[in-house]
Order: sequence, then C-alpha cells, then structure tokens
Amino acid sequence: MNKTGVLLICTFATAAWTWFKYMNSGNPTAVTGLLMLGVFGGFIFAIVTSFKKEWSPVTAPIYALLEGLFLGGISAMIDLRYPGIAIQAVGLTFGALLALLMAYASRIIRVTQKFALGVFAATGGIALFYVAQMLLGFFHIPFLMSVHGSGTIGILFSLFVVAVAALNLVLDFDFIERGVNYGAPKYME
Repeated sequence: MNKTGVLLICTFATAAWTWFKYMNSGNPTAVTGLLMLGVFGGFIFAIVTSFKKEWSPVTAPIYALLEGLFLGGISAMIDLRYPGIAIQAVGLTFGALLALLMAYASRIIRVTQKFALGVFAATGGIALFYVAQMLLGFFHIPFLMSVHGSGTIGILFSLFVVAVAALNLVLDFDFIERGVNYGAPKYME
C-alpha cells in the first residue's frame, strides 16, 4: 500500500509541475516536449519493467514520474479545447485512487469472494454492453444511445461505470496484498 502511495505522489508531482508550467505560460505548446518525454519514456520504462521485473524498484518510480509528465501535458492540450475539464478529471482520478487506497489500507473496504464476484460480473456486463453496441454500430443499428448523452440516464450510467472501475482498483490492491502474503518476490510489489 505504501509503495502505491509513493508512486501516486510521484505521478502527481510531475503532473502538477507540468500543469503549472502550462498555466504560467498559457500556451500548451510549452509542455509539448514534456508530454512527448512522458509518452515515449513511459512506454520504454513500461516495456523494460515488463521484461525485467526485478528492476521494478527503480523502473516503477521512473515510470510514475514520466506518466505524470504525460498526464500534465495531455491535460494542458485538452484544457485548450475544453477549459477546466482536464484538471477536474485528473483531480478526481487521483482523489479516487487515494481514497480507495486509504479505505482499503484501513480495512473499511474488505474484499470477499462475493465482492470480487460482483465487481467481476459488473465489469463483464459493461464490457459486453460496449461490445454489443460496437457490433451493432457496424450495421448502423442504434442501441441505447441515451447512455452516452448528458441526460439523467447518461449521467447515472456514467456514475455506475466509474464506480465499477473504481472498485476494480480495490481488487487490484487485494491481488497485490495476496501476492505479498503468498511470498511473491519483493520486487513484485
């Protein structure tokens, strides 16, 4: 849990630095280089970590820092088109991760078999819904388009999907903790 928190702080720090660099200049091109460094550097470190898992104590924080550069840079680009939305999205994402991490670490949320099954079933249902919608879209058959609108149904569906996505983080935390308890190598944390 602590390492996840540290990685979140690393990501937040470079994302905030990049964002403030953009806010001070008022020009998103001022952070384009940082965005590119974050994209390509992050990709390289993700690949390296995938193949050399024992290097993860070093590569994971570097990846988190580069991911923050990307998030700050892409948020600046999006903010140019839709002012204010990017900072809200990133802030809510970081906030949700931090809140769920604290709730899991303090055992407010416990992962039981029924909880895991419910989250897995909801995630599968959402995936099937989107696959069906995509397949029907190939034949120009509209299928529950109201879930993508800004009406009550669209907002409620979006909240449901976000809640299920957030609960998947709790399953990830439990998976990591079980790995540690079963004696996975230290670098796998």
